[in-house]
Amino acid sequence: MAKDSRISKFYEKGIDERLKIVKEFAELSDEDISVLRKYGGLGIESANRMIENVIATYELPLGIATNFIVNGKPVLVPMVLEEPSVVAAASNAAKMAGRFEASADEPVMIGQVLLVKVKNFSVAKKKILAAKKRLLEMANARDSILVKFGGGAKNIEVKEAKFKKTKMLIVHLLVDVRDAMGANAVNTMCETIAPELEQLSGGVARMRIISNLAIHRKARAKAIWKKEIIGEETVEAMLDAYAFAAADPFRCATHNKGIMNGIDSVVIATGNDFRAVEAGAHSFAAFGKGGYKPLTKYYKNETGDLVGEIELPMAVGLVGGATKTHPTAKIAVKILGVKTAKELSEIIASVGLAQNFAAMRALVSEGIQKGHMKLHSKNIAVQAGAQGNDIERISMQMIREGNISVSRAKELMEGKK
Repeated sequence: MAKDSRISKFYEKGIDERLKIVKEFAELSDEDISVLRKYGGLGIESANRMIENVIATYELPLGIATNFIVNGKPVLVPMVLEEPSVVAAASNAAKMAGRFEASADEPVMIGQVLLVKVKNFSVAKKKILAAKKRLLEMANARDSILVKFGGGAKNIEVKEAKFKKTKMLIVHLLVDVRDAMGANAVNTMCETIAPELEQLSGGVARMRIISNLAIHRKARAKAIWKKEIIGEETVEAMLDAYAFAAADPFRCATHNKGIMNGIDSVVIATGNDFRAVEAGAHSFAAFGKGGYKPLTKYYKNETGDLVGEIELPMAVGLVGGATKTHPTAKIAVKILGVKTAKELSEIIASVGLAQNFAAMRALVSEGIQKGHMKLHSKNIAVQAGAQGNDIERISMQMIREGNISVSRAKELMEGKK
């Protein structure tokens, strides 16, 4: 019988019926279905409300990065990811740094309205800017609660753009979203003022959408690693590694990926949109002159210590979305002890800097693979069925042999040399 993925009203079916359909389609075993039915802390009903066509939940490890002191406050940092060594590396980097000084901008997001078929750009821009007060009042009328808490639409900017033969007038609506990520509020406001912008410009509003390049909502952090702790040779090697990333986009991509290992894991743990944060970070790295650049920078201070700094857009919130609906995300926020989105963004930036330092230090000293492969070999030993002390013994033997495989782990369990 031929398979067919065109399933009528799959979204209307219950969880059990969806599972049955997927089981038959993919020829899953009863054991596979039993695994999918382990719904974890989220619970199937919560999951079914969060996205469409749910059949199960998908778990990732949640670890705690220790040793962080951000703006004088001790912090335990929840991190959700699947990659070994990341949590340990961040914790170790934070321990060596001692403290992080961090800051963040006000939570202003950019909403964009794209206008096309505008006949006179100069006249349209003047009319839109002249009507700024009325447009802001229209936008704020759609979210009185946000305005009540000190947020709301604050400004309007107008710019021109061109691609091939298409000329565009782009209106930026700047919105203070307070402790939200802000997508829903900003998108609603853009949709509200779009008809008026059409009238003012004589054009057609094609799109009304938030931008993830949140240049007005950046977070930054700074730390100092003393030469007495990391060694003068390491300081010099780290500066060379930073120069490599600044000069070469191929290295820079991996440099920034290491930063996002730390950032994404905290963003996910707190129920925020890691895809939006990723998009903003990498867009910011390519923003302006000079091409794609590192999100961090390193230099020596007057005493020869290594100073690290990071700056990037950080659109995260504490209200709305999975942050308020995912039970584990709510606990993660409680562990962090943060009360505002600004405070959360400062901690996340600090974790990104710590993660970057740790990866670079490993690369310029023992190499990135030593610690990573040690943890990886333990995972392989567990997959082979090892328990207790055998995990460490088999893991170390596989590393010595240079053979990290499940089959070799099973042989070592059976006593084969």
